Amino acid sequence: MPTPHKYDFLVIGSGSAGLTYALKVADHGSVAVITKKNKSEANTRYAQGGIASVLGQKDSFKEHIEDTLKAGAGLCKKEAVELIVREGPRMIEELLEYGAQFTTDNGELDLTREGGHSHNRIVHAADMTGEEVERVLVEQVTKHENIDIFEHHFAVDLITEHHLSHYVSRYDDIHCFGAYILDIETGQVERVLSRTTLLATGGAGQVYQHTTNPSIATGDGIAMAYRAKARIANMEFIQFHPTSLYHSEADSFLISEAVRGHGGKLVNGDGERFMEQYDERGELAPRDVVARAIDDQLKKRGEESVYLDITHLDEQKIKEEFPLIYKTCLQYGIDITSDPIPVVPAAHYICGGVMTDLHGQTSIYGLFACGEVANTGVHGANRLASNSLLEALVFADRSAKKAKDYVNDVSIKEGIPEWDESGTANPEEWVLISHNKRELQQIMWDYVGIVRSDLRLSRAQRRLRLLFEEVEDFYQRTKVSVPLCELRNLVGVGDLIIHSAMQRRESRGLHYTTDYTDTIDSAQRDTII
Repeated sequence: MPTPHKYDFLVIGSGSAGLTYALKVADHGSVAVITKKNKSEANTRYAQGGIASVLGQKDSFKEHIEDTLKAGAGLCKKEAVELIVREGPRMIEELLEYGAQFTTDNGELDLTREGGHSHNRIVHAADMTGEEVERVLVEQVTKHENIDIFEHHFAVDLITEHHLSHYVSRYDDIHCFGAYILDIETGQVERVLSRTTLLATGGAGQVYQHTTNPSIATGDGIAMAYRAKARIANMEFIQFHPTSLYHSEADSFLISEAVRGHGGKLVNGDGERFMEQYDERGELAPRDVVARAIDDQLKKRGEESVYLDITHLDEQKIKEEFPLIYKTCLQYGIDITSDPIPVVPAAHYICGGVMTDLHGQTSIYGLFACGEVANTGVHGANRLASNSLLEALVFADRSAKKAKDYVNDVSIKEGIPEWDESGTANPEEWVLISHNKRELQQIMWDYVGIVRSDLRLSRAQRRLRLLFEEVEDFYQRTKVSVPLCELRNLVGVGDLIIHSAMQRRESRGLHYTTDYTDTIDSAQRDTII
């Protein structure tokens, strides 16, 4: 029997949440970081906007808290919001100490503004903030002798009592002992045992046909946690970024909200501004409002895109503030200094996820979660722009503090069985996986998108049930692979989104249904599965 890997801390995911946590626990024990690509490939890398933090003299914690609560449409947990807002300046200071090079103006951090914010409070590195944060965190993690990074390794399943054939009578009496990890290069599934495990696997944008997320965002952490019987909450709240580049070859490239923050105007095919018809804040309204407005314009006018116009701004300023967006659009024949940018909404961020407390603890003992995979209560029914990196950093810090205490009271579980692949074979028809993935994405986009209805959700649920049965049957008789596991996870997440959406019989925040257009004060706070 191959010897399992044993660590004090297991981290699944290598974005800002996972790497921050790894750094903070590394002085207290051995750490394994699992990442299915290379250590720099994570959702964090694609975050263009920035990190919201109260640093300006005219700003205040109170106003940042109020902006977040307002965007969250009454479902934010105020104590969680207060926590990330007050810890924000310290997180920025830590990143600066690591060597982060944020954009400055006359020697001071350049603070910009995005939709839903009442002040300029977004710390950024031009339009590549996530890439800069990822760079400094990877640099620090790589240097730490207590951290082992397993690149090109994929977490298949969390290890709990269920793998020991133990009957668990209560959902709140489950423990996590580590995870089964697929070595992508060898094709072997290994046991990585740990005293405590952190899920930091990011989001699940790939469940939709159009998404700003990278190909790795397949909901792995949410699906694994659900299979392990962790509580999952508020999966109906999917944030669609209002402005992704509309081009057949651009793969829904994100056009940062900061473009609107700098004065970008949304216009229809006739060049007419339309946002003030929907919200007095115009282009600076929260993302759910802007996404629905664009969706309405497209349906009413029969057009394939609207346009984001910043041609009235100084050409050199545009190139300095948005170098990545300028360069990328130019590759597709669009000069943003003289041409309006064709844009459409795309799936961007999941506000729901694995339910945690204020210390990042899930309902499973020894299992923590932070970043987009988690539902901490910060975002409520709609995430305020640039609060996601802030939440990831703060809750990674909180989780690390709690995990350091937790490991002192537990030992590594012995007797964990090897991965059982008996009765499985290598697949002959990979086209089944690619076809089912496209079908899933089309179903979710058509029926569970920006605007929903009971009819659409019921139709999606029936079709997803068939997909689930097909994929599960294929999984049970096939050797595990990354494409197969990702498809299984995406189908599971899609089912969770539909199930949650059907439970919420009102329109609130990111969940809008034509059958229940009003917001109901007495509606359930959380949809918990």
